Amino acid sequence: MGEFYVVATPIGNLSDFSHRATEVLQSVDLILAEDTRRTAKLMNVFDVKTPLKSLHSHNEDSRIPEVLGRLDEGKTVALVSDAGTPLISDPGDRLLNSVIGSGHELYPIPGPSAILPALVASGFSCVPFSFLGFIPKKGRQRRQVLSRLISSTDTIVLFESPNRLLALMEDFVASGQRDRNLVVAREMTKIHEEFFRGTASETLEYFRGKKIKGEITVVVAPAKKEDEAITEDKLVAAEILSEAYLYRGISPSEVARKVSTILGVSKNIMYQMVQHQLERSEKETPS
Repeated sequence: MGEFYVVATPIGNLSDFSHRATEVLQSVDLILAEDTRRTAKLMNVFDVKTPLKSLHSHNEDSRIPEVLGRLDEGKTVALVSDAGTPLISDPGDRLLNSVIGSGHELYPIPGPSAILPALVASGFSCVPFSFLGFIPKKGRQRRQVLSRLISSTDTIVLFESPNRLLALMEDFVASGQRDRNLVVAREMTKIHEEFFRGTASETLEYFRGKKIKGEITVVVAPAKKEDEAITEDKLVAAEILSEAYLYRGISPSEVARKVSTILGVSKNIMYQMVQHQLERSEKETPS
């Protein structure tokens, strides 16, 4: 039977690449990489001459028979991602399940990942924590994930792209999470590494107007007791009710009180949500 290795690669600093990982990649018969051009640069630094083949979301299914065929011949294959530990918000899970199902040996070679460094550097409780990967861009799926974020008593770790970080913070503020503490870890292990610590509203203010670059990991503090019962349905209902009451000319404080009473959502959260709706309305109204 063949041997299949899952090998972690640096997320920035090349000194984090382990000696064992280098040895494995030098010894295997084939390396599967998400972006062969990017991986080739890393392999050149560490004098790895092993042939590379691409494996990404568009060709994963077609690669499986070829990889299994090589393993059946007793060959050795390694999987790497562009950076960090493979399969963490990267393709390869279907291939891995096929390798396991075919009875081949599988060996994970541990190493760099953005998740744990961001978590431990956040200062929030590390146990329990949940990792959500990249959250959906829009629609019901996004609302469901935001609802889970708001009510979770776990510390939450997620990835976000630079061009969507502000939208995520705006959604937090709009959902009554203006004062939720979080950490934005940017460009970890690289020259311009940055950890911004603050509330959702402070984060929004800090990054607004900046040209945000680099890899971003967001760590969100556990929910306060009053936030635990907020479901997606309550979130949507609160937005609809508060908008309707504001349209009828009811004062913001009264709107917050009414919706809080009707839905059982904390008055503080409703006040933040109403204030955000007013700010948004002012921006949308022509001057």
